[in-house]
Amino acid sequence: MSMGSERVEMRKRQMQVHQEAAASVLQARNRMGNTPTNASNACCFCWCCCCSCSCLTVRSEDETIQRTTYERRTEGTTNCDDSPKPTLEEARSWSTSFERLMKSAAGRGCFRQFLRTEFSEENMMFWLACEELKKETNKTVVEEKVRQIYEDFISILSPKEVSLDSRVREVINRNMLEPTSHTFDDAQQQIYTLMQRDSYPRYMNSAAYTDLVKGLEEPPPEP
Repeated sequence: MSMGSERVEMRKRQMQVHQEAAASVLQARNRMGNTPTNASNACCFCWCCCCSCSCLTVRSEDETIQRTTYERRTEGTTNCDDSPKPTLEEARSWSTSFERLMKSAAGRGCFRQFLRTEFSEENMMFWLACEELKKETNKTVVEEKVRQIYEDFISILSPKEVSLDSRVREVINRNMLEPTSHTFDDAQQQIYTLMQRDSYPRYMNSAAYTDLVKGLEEPPPEP
């Protein structure tokens, strides 16, 4: 089976799990007397437009690959050069812990650039979106941001979908009934751990990080 076919099959399996989880939430709404008027036709969380009511349609292999490639090439311009330039001491401190890297604006920018080369930039984008969400206090704005984050990073039809296990997805589905600024806390922690265990060690051993430190060690050119 080709890689593209495997992706389509995986999407189908994920979609089935998502539909089952959505159905269980609709049942819960029925028991609470809070069933949406269009529940009989619901296949997913239409409240958040997570899949534009197209759960029964699986994208073609070519469309999925083309859109994913396009999104990742054009998503923002943030990179290490666009971030605040770190000092040599700061850059070296990133190797001591992932927490130090993530607390540094320059560190997040450089790490995000590295994630882009590994086609996993969505992990940092999701984490940052959750951080912004937690700062919001206006209920209306919170609900809109929750909906947007769901569409961008949780929906199984999004090209920027992050990798979450079924337990965390069930938590999100429950939280979507009453969205708050902490709706995605469990998911954010899981993605943080994923980056820490998977991508961070590779970044520390990458040419990108080595070259950055070497560049900071070199004296600036004479005028």
